[in-house]
Amino acid sequence: MPVKNADNTLVLELIAKRLIKRKEKVAIAESVTSGDVQSAFSSAKNALQFFQGGITVYNVIQKVRHLQVDPVHAMACNCVSAVIAEDMAKNVIKLFASDWGIGITGYATPVPEKGIKELFAFVAIYFKEKCMLSELLTADKLDAELVRQFYTHHVLLNFSKAIQKSH
Repeated sequence: MPVKNADNTLVLELIAKRLIKRKEKVAIAESVTSGDVQSAFSSAKNALQFFQGGITVYNVIQKVRHLQVDPVHAMACNCVSAVIAEDMAKNVIKLFASDWGIGITGYATPVPEKGIKELFAFVAIYFKEKCMLSELLTADKLDAELVRQFYTHHVLLNFSKAIQKSH
């Protein structure tokens, strides 16, 4: 797990340079990170040149309405699965007229009433219509804010790698 308020400045600079050079845009669809990924991107230098925006959606209804996730699958998994993250990433591209889409859904705190004891999240990164990454992240049981920071930092690192591999 990261140190509280991990500095993402360097990785964001790399992402910004690559996207601006390629004239590519990114959009974010997130739930478990509560807007932290969008906040990170918006704080990058020259963000207006590559960051289209994002959406934070917590429940099934909003994920179905805005990101066209399958409602039957979403209800069966409490909206937390690799398929949901992939649909979020794929469809946020359309929603924001972007080249890249990032989707993340999961748990930052245990949910005992749903049998969720371990903390995990699914992350997906799409470039146009191609899935560049679909991954399960696991986190230590710490403060929810630290868990969200861990997920956000991991998303940024993997996005930087995905950009590098895309061309």
